[in-house]
Amino acid sequence: MKYTATPLKDCWLITPQLIEDKRGSFMEAFQKESFTAQIGLVNFIQDNEAQSSYGVIRGLHFQEGSSAQAKLVRVLQGRIIDIVVDLRPSSTTYMQQFRIELSAENKQQLFVPKGFAHGYAVVSECATVLYKVDAPYAPKSEGGISPRDLQFSFDWEIPLEQQQINDRDLNWPKYVKA
Repeated sequence: MKYTATPLKDCWLITPQLIEDKRGSFMEAFQKESFTAQIGLVNFIQDNEAQSSYGVIRGLHFQEGSSAQAKLVRVLQGRIIDIVVDLRPSSTTYMQQFRIELSAENKQQLFVPKGFAHGYAVVSECATVLYKVDAPYAPKSEGGISPRDLQFSFDWEIPLEQQQINDRDLNWPKYVKA
């Protein structure tokens, strides 16, 4: 595995080593020992999988307090534009965002630490996204940033008229700095 620091503090891009031959391919998608050596101990407790069609934007979501979640995100099918925002007031990258294309082809994974908002847009015909989390979903601790929040000017690479966003995500109140 190759671990590359992103411009955001504690957020990592992980590229697995792909072994290919005439039979197909093989890769280690997660290896606890190398992950812990590079990033630290994260006790993932659940895998979530979502499938969506072109134009769907999910997020940006976060959980606060003791319910905050770290995530390890990868794409099993298709392509997404993945965006994270550092919401940790004590961080040197507070309120900054990072954007990357994750795909089944590039096999890259994004480690999103606790205290970040996370969302993605499907830019292929469809996409299947798998993400590990280290804390259960806690609806009362959930917050969000609208994918159209003007203070962030997110670039989803999808024309406005083709964006599919549910009402809850579209109507998060403007995010106010802590």
